[in-house]
Amino acid sequence: RERAVIAALRRPSQRRFQVDESLEELAGLVTAAGGTVVGRITQDRAAPAPGLFFGRGKIDQIGQAAREASAVLFVSDDPLSPIQERNISQALGIKVIDRTALILDIFAQRARTSEGKLQVELAQLTYLLPRLVGQWTHLERLGGGIGTRGPGETQLESDRRAIRRKVMQIRRQLDGVQVHRRLQRQGRRRSGVPVVALVGYTNAGKTTLLNRLAGSQLTAADQLFVTLDPAARLVHPEGGRRFVLTDTVGFIRKLPHELVAAFRATLEELADADVLLHVVDASHPAI
Repeated sequence: RERAVIAALRRPSQRRFQVDESLEELAGLVTAAGGTVVGRITQDRAAPAPGLFFGRGKIDQIGQAAREASAVLFVSDDPLSPIQERNISQALGIKVIDRTALILDIFAQRARTSEGKLQVELAQLTYLLPRLVGQWTHLERLGGGIGTRGPGETQLESDRRAIRRKVMQIRRQLDGVQVHRRLQRQGRRRSGVPVVALVGYTNAGKTTLLNRLAGSQLTAADQLFVTLDPAARLVHPEGGRRFVLTDTVGFIRKLPHELVAAFRATLEELADADVLLHVVDASHPAI
């Protein structure tokens, strides 16, 4: 398991418990991705530093913590620009990613259906494109994880063109998926069976609830983002009207815009539901 140091910036407008909760969530994401958190650091700062995001002294502290814990990865809870990511990596001498890259990595691990894999690939490529400056990246290297660095830049322009072509190709395929899902929803509406969509935070218990109500056996676990692909099951309540219950991808703080755009076809399932059932984990400290 990769050993990681994680860090977050606290602005004057933020309360400390908010940053602590977000950092705790980031630790859960690292665990979900297969890593181990060996250090946590926060910095109170009015605004991010342009070049390093964190202050120079804080970067030195992060570097010391990483060396002492033999960490090979640094994860920022805040989004980093490509230049900041590169500068921090050079300063620390280890791989650097941000929360967005980490979430994309988890999605890449968990995607099972062809649709899910296409959606994740689109999000990864959209995230990767502006990060090609100053680094060498082949499409086939995506499987190695976001943030992996190569030895040169000779492939930069050809990679840019290849990625743009790939993005257009995936978008066309997902447009077809969108049409197919729309036809499915129209068929359900014509049948007169109401649709109830489960929504809520990732790992709140949505899939477990669906399994209990529908008697199904969808994969459920105490982990973030176990469910990526939508699932629908017909429920026959005793003495009541039957309905379709759907399970969709969960939400999280700072959900990457790339994922929201890529999972448009999936999220449209929510827009057409008759009822949105918000599932909340009663054991969460914020409840």
